[in-house]
Amino acid sequence: MAKAPAKESISIAGPAGQLEVLLERPEGFDGRRVAVVCHPHPQHQGTMLNKVVHTLARAMTDIGVAAVRFNFRGVGASEGEYGGGTGELADLEYVAAFARQRWPEAELWLAGFSFGAVISARAAEQLSPARLISIAPAVNILGRNLRSTPAMPWLIIQGSADDVVAADDVMEWVADLEPRPELIILPGVGHFFHGHLVDLRELLVARLAGND
Repeated sequence: MAKAPAKESISIAGPAGQLEVLLERPEGFDGRRVAVVCHPHPQHQGTMLNKVVHTLARAMTDIGVAAVRFNFRGVGASEGEYGGGTGELADLEYVAAFARQRWPEAELWLAGFSFGAVISARAAEQLSPARLISIAPAVNILGRNLRSTPAMPWLIIQGSADDVVAADDVMEWVADLEPRPELIILPGVGHFFHGHLVDLRELLVARLAGND
């Protein structure tokens, strides 16, 4: 794996107060690509330090992409309180605007896990990222709130043994999308990828490396 990225913890102004943000830049970062990564549900212990979110961020830096993690409103040091999804979508839009201001020449990627996958996919229509990555998306929420199918390259990774987001539900949902995202099902893997985080990281690197 690549050398550990340079980390910078900051606070930025968000729509409901200050947002806690963690920037991670790979060694020799060229400023070409930056990924904003969204964490799981705030009301179910979801934070930017979640292991799957950490794995997503490290996979990004492994391939030379800066990673921007943040805590949604009311989580960690981020001010405010849970916004029912709508507030969290606004939080993401503020963080994405910050990332674009920080690296104005970089293309924006959006990524997320579970609830975070819902928020990032919903934001794709407004933010027009160059790439979208969804890990175990909560399709019971996503299916009701996705106004249009994101047209950019979209990678979805789902465990077959997920007891929170059923793999069959994800496969059925993806089958109805046009354009069709790339869906990868990992056999025997649960929602939190216990025992499979290295596999997830390696898969992300393999699928995303070289995508400009």
